[in-house]
Amino acid sequence: MNITILGAGAMGSLFGGLLAQSGQQVTLLDINDEHLAAIRSDGLLLATDSGERRITGLHACRPEQATGHPDLLLVFTKTLHTDSALRSVAGHIAGHTLVLTLQNGLGNAEALSQHVAPQQVLIGMTNWPADMVGPGQVHSHGQGMVRVLAPGSRERNASQEVAAVLDAAGLNCAVDPQVWTSIWEKVAFNAALNSLCAATGCTVGQLDAAPEGVALARSIVLEVVAVARSQGIELDAQGCLDSVAFAIAHHRTHKPSMLQDVLAGRPTEIGSINGQVLERARQAGVPVPHTETLLGLLRLIEKRAAS
Repeated sequence: MNITILGAGAMGSLFGGLLAQSGQQVTLLDINDEHLAAIRSDGLLLATDSGERRITGLHACRPEQATGHPDLLLVFTKTLHTDSALRSVAGHIAGHTLVLTLQNGLGNAEALSQHVAPQQVLIGMTNWPADMVGPGQVHSHGQGMVRVLAPGSRERNASQEVAAVLDAAGLNCAVDPQVWTSIWEKVAFNAALNSLCAATGCTVGQLDAAPEGVALARSIVLEVVAVARSQGIELDAQGCLDSVAFAIAHHRTHKPSMLQDVLAGRPTEIGSINGQVLERARQAGVPVPHTETLLGLLRLIEKRAAS
């Protein structure tokens, strides 16, 4: 399969490297010129639980330099860059190209459908861990999964094919008719941990330095669960709480991407996570005071960084 990764940060590079290693033809598109140059010069140095290897044969370039028409475009850009990123590769997307979003948050399928036909869109989620440790170098330790689905019944065969390709690359991928449950579970996790860490400067493990930190995380999870249920998505509240508790206990030094963005003075994905939850909560009349407060704090932090 001819696959293009749009957004070759840590996660995009992990997926691209594993797909290329499994025999797929992979192009990485990004605007990090130093990272792209390192991959073109020396390949991608990928370290996982199965060892370290250097993956060559990847085509790496900026979006405006992309050529040809892939069978699959895998979108990993930050959600706030989706529109501009897709406009930059408009000529790269053909009528047969499937476009799969594995981005954080909500509203991604709708964003993709502004640029490609709805029948070309696949939705999904992943919880694979990945960190970029330097140009051309990505580490991923621990296990993860990918769940995908084509929103329309006519495209179910396409989602099966894509899932098989990702699974063959070792990415533990399956077609999941309940993919929206998985997406909302990740939203609950990110709305709690990403926003709290970004607002406080804490690593994930530092959130239990005071009981209020854990209590806030739990409150946000339960608010997101309530909103999901108002949308007809039945989440396992205890399972979501257990996932957050496990992360606080075992991922103690981890700095979520939203905290990394704040530290770097970059805009965050708070709008597609807490912001989308708040929008749906207002429509359904569900109170989400903690989620709304964290959204306001992050908006203030972003404005301060931009001033």
